[in-house]
Parts: sequence; structure tokens; C-alpha cells
Amino acid sequence: MSSFSSEEIIWNTINFVKAELKDAEGGHDWFHIERVYKNALLISESENVDKTIVALGALLHDIADSKFHNGDETVGPKKAKDFLTSENVSAEIIEHVLKIIENISFKGGNKSQAFHSKELDVVQDADRLDALGAIGIARTFNYGGFKNRKLYDPEILPNLKMTPSEYKASEAPTINHFYEKLLLLKDKMNTETGRKIAEERYQFMESFLKQFYAEWNGEL
Repeated sequence: MSSFSSEEIIWNTINFVKAELKDAEGGHDWFHIERVYKNALLISESENVDKTIVALGALLHDIADSKFHNGDETVGPKKAKDFLTSENVSAEIIEHVLKIIENISFKGGNKSQAFHSKELDVVQDADRLDALGAIGIARTFNYGGFKNRKLYDPEILPNLKMTPSEYKASEAPTINHFYEKLLLLKDKMNTETGRKIAEERYQFMESFLKQFYAEWNGEL
């Protein structure tokens, strides 16, 4: 793989990501990466995967999220490639990690995924779990505030037929995001472990929305 052990490379990657994301928005910072990394390791215990690729994919999946780089989806893979090359990681592993980064995101518009692997399945589930449950709710409103979006507007309905470009450019109220992405993730999980955890977090979000609307409408 390289002159370093897998453990050393992972440790170096952790330090690299922490430094790169030290000023990141709260829902896409190091702590998001750490949660995804831990979720990925947990899911990996029940899957036949290369755990080094899973670890590197999880740690580097949001090294430069396109939404913070004017929609440019090439910045993240380039940063990851430059870093892994500097660590003398094999070309085969680098290519696999880059494919994970390029294909992990929910892009809206019913866009089909171009690449498949068990390692991507694990990292994708781990990332999607962080968009569900209590953390998912917190991250969603944190980003909505970051973008100065309305909490909710009853006159602006969720749009489930957006193209990927419309999804990327959407400025809809934060509550709409639950219907346009978050609540759809449960049925898109790849692994049994991911599906089980997602179901619990989905139920929590459904309960939150019920409470939200009751309070909004003055019923509670």
C-alpha cells in the first residue's frame, strides 16, 4: 500500500481533515466527519469490506463539499487525491476512495449513481445516518440558518420533482428539506445495519415534524 501502515495513514488522514475543516460550517465540520467515520466502522463489522478503504472514504468524503465551493464537485476529489498521493497510498486504493467521494452524495432529481462497491455502500449509509434523527434535525436547521433560509412557509410546498441542478440551487424553507431529502433516505440504505438504525432515526424525525406542525398551528 505504502511505506506507512494503514493505521499511520488513517491517523495522518484524521489530522489532515481536522486541519482542513477547522473553520467549517457546523453541520459539515470535523465532528460530522468523525460521526460518519464511527458509523462506517460500526457498519463494517457486519460487512465484507476493505476497512482501510472504508475508513479513508469516510474521513475524506466531505473534505471539500461542493455546496461550499460554488457547486464545484471536483475540489473534494482533487484535495483527497493530492493528500493520499503525498502519503504514498497505492493508485488502486486512491481511485476507489475518489469514486466513493464522487458518488456518495444525495444529489436530488432522482439522479442515478454511476459507481457501486460494498465500501461505498457502507460509507454512504454512514453519511446518510448523520442526516437522520436528532443530529440530522440539528444539522438541517444549522445549515438553514447558515444560508438564512426560512424555517417554514406553508405556501411553499416541497418539490419532489427537481432536477439535480434545481435541487442544488434550491433556497426553499428548511422544513421542505425533510421531504425533499431526509425522509427519503430510510428507503435508500444499502446495508442491514444501516436500515435498522435509519428506521429508528426516521421515526424520531416523524415525531419531531408532528410536534413542529402542532406548535406552528397553535394546537399545543
